[in-house]
Amino acid sequence: MQDATPSKRPPRQQRKGLTSTGVRKAASKSARSRSREFALQALYQYVVGGNDVASIDQFTRELIGFHKCDAAHYDALVHGCIEQQADLDALIAPKLDRNLGELSPIEHICMWIGAYELLHALDVPWRVVMNEAIELAKEFGGTDGHKYVNGVLDALAPALRTAEVQADLAAKNKTDHKVDNTAD
Repeated sequence: MQDATPSKRPPRQQRKGLTSTGVRKAASKSARSRSREFALQALYQYVVGGNDVASIDQFTRELIGFHKCDAAHYDALVHGCIEQQADLDALIAPKLDRNLGELSPIEHICMWIGAYELLHALDVPWRVVMNEAIELAKEFGGTDGHKYVNGVLDALAPALRTAEVQADLAAKNKTDHKVDNTAD
């Protein structure tokens, strides 16, 4: 027999900019975020479907909402990841605890996008690159795939953006040190 008393738990608060499932709402996404999503979809067709780049590109550009993305960034990601896939895999593979072929296609593509941006999109801060790749994995990948993407890109970032990562860590340590001194 079940207890008839109602639950005392307060209702969940809606997080702004997210759907009820935790996915970012389309209206809150930047043009660059949208370009990453379209690039992920195009690269998925390339990796899983084996489709040629020209037909993938034409199909993707006709999708609803493509006009809201940063088309130049989309082009750079899709063509860059395809052209440099061997180099990107060479960066990623040593950070894995399994063979590249055992990765889910979504995780693999998220890592490609993240590694490509760390190498070539120097106008995008490394923490933004990491966050965007993780968000793609959360939205399109498996349950915990984003954690794996995070771990691999977190291992790559110091090697690919050495000065930027070190400057951020130094600033964080300086802030942490100030907080520790005020606690005494």
